[in-house]
Amino acid sequence: MTAPLANALIIASLVGALWSVVLMMLSRPIGKIYLLGYLALIEIGLLVLAVLAVVALFLPHGPVRVAVFVGYLIGSLVILPLAGWWSVAERSRWGMGVLLIGCLAIPVMIVRMYQLWSGGA
Repeated sequence: MTAPLANALIIASLVGALWSVVLMMLSRPIGKIYLLGYLALIEIGLLVLAVLAVVALFLPHGPVRVAVFVGYLIGSLVILPLAGWWSVAERSRWGMGVLLIGCLAIPVMIVRMYQLWSGGA
């Protein structure tokens, strides 16, 4: 895994979580296209990370638990679109709460993938 891209995605998703908290405290729905565009950029970064990780799986120094690593990789790609869809459908402040949880789950999954890649189970 590439540490600079992973670190950038962690920081970007934490900024998205902070943005979600502000909108949740103001009781505003996700109506602004800026937040959805920002989340789309994070998703593109996650796709790049996934492609690089899948290519690196075929190198000699990959993770020991490949199935678990791939599961986290697929999960990280699915969380933000589902949280974004749910927050658009739920027009109350709790829609932003779902997006907050989705944005906070991404750094956890990236750190766990890095642990699996480094050999720490």
